[in-house]
Amino acid sequence: MKPPTGNPIAPQNRGRAPWLQIRSHIGLADKIVLGAIPILTLLVFWFLLTAGDVEERLISPLILPSPVEVVRAFHSLWFEAELTRSIAASAQRVIGGFLVGLAVAFPLGLLMGSFTRVRALFDPLVTFSTYLPIPTLLPLTMSFFGTEELQKVMFLALATIIYMLPLFVKAVSEVDNVYLQTAYTLGASKWQVVRHVLLGVALPNLVQAMRFAFGIGWTYIILAEMVAAQRGLGSIIIVAQRRGPREHIYLVLVVIVVIAYLTDKLWVQLGRRLSPYVEAR
Repeated sequence: MKPPTGNPIAPQNRGRAPWLQIRSHIGLADKIVLGAIPILTLLVFWFLLTAGDVEERLISPLILPSPVEVVRAFHSLWFEAELTRSIAASAQRVIGGFLVGLAVAFPLGLLMGSFTRVRALFDPLVTFSTYLPIPTLLPLTMSFFGTEELQKVMFLALATIIYMLPLFVKAVSEVDNVYLQTAYTLGASKWQVVRHVLLGVALPNLVQAMRFAFGIGWTYIILAEMVAAQRGLGSIIIVAQRRGPREHIYLVLVVIVVIAYLTDKLWVQLGRRLSPYVEAR
């Protein structure tokens, strides 16, 4: 009897339209076309809602400018609002907050994932922090660190720690005990097991945790720069909300998404370089 070939899920979908098959494989062209449909649909609705003269529009341009008006405002965003300097200022805060958060979350996560007593010691605090709304940290950091650069970096650092620490603990604690037993059999010490076995095996997942946590900084950068930010992407949005032009708000949101997407791709490349065997497997 011949073994079954092809997609093993396909027989469950006989009689249905091919594009409704469960977990079917599609080509790159289909992915591009399907992904473009909702984006184009949103753009069409955007054009319809903002078409015509100002008095005839369904939504006021003070709330939603047209796509053409948003694109035309890029010149003033680049030169008048100093977009490049604002990107540099926001990136510096995001990177600073990430590095401070990493300096705290990495060793603590490694210890919690390795030693049961250390995990029991900090687990209640970690559990409490995961239910803590991140925006509530803004007034707390202002009380402790003022409203200057240190406050913005520490706010982003705390947000990073809250998100990254549980991922670090999970990555280390999920290392299979077979690796530990093998290392002990070969005569490895406790700290050698932590350094070479737990840390080495968990490295791909640790990098993934860093990748996701770095995006948290860009998620909350606008909130971090809402108060007393002389320059930054969040500062541009606050100024545009108060004095205009409103088109700058939508442009900055697009800029943040593009920057976050590009940095995420850099993290993917870093993960492949550090753990090429994961890709091969």
